[in-house]
Amino acid sequence: MHNGEIFIPFAFFATVIVIVYLILRRKERINLIEKGQSASIFETRKSVPQALKWGMLLIGIGVGIFIGRILALYTAMGEEESFFSMVFLCGGISLVLFHFIARNMEKKDPPMG
Repeated sequence: MHNGEIFIPFAFFATVIVIVYLILRRKERINLIEKGQSASIFETRKSVPQALKWGMLLIGIGVGIFIGRILALYTAMGEEESFFSMVFLCGGISLVLFHFIARNMEKKDPPMG
């Protein structure tokens, strides 16, 4: 198998999962409307800017690439292992930090309801 061929099954299954999710979500909303209920339960008030999440994630990935390069150059760790491990580690850390920042912002500005 060539390197890129492994992504074809993953892309196929991801596409199937997304389609099933969208179909189920549509049916759920239609059932709510038929019963006369509001679909407002699906709407969330976003007081935390999503640009912050994406910015932190991209910075985390950039830092991961940088640290992975340093590890690949100065340790016996291979390039692929160092890059992938550091990208996932730093990206994950940035998302965990975002969670704590978002939780603190929600405490200061609770959603109305």
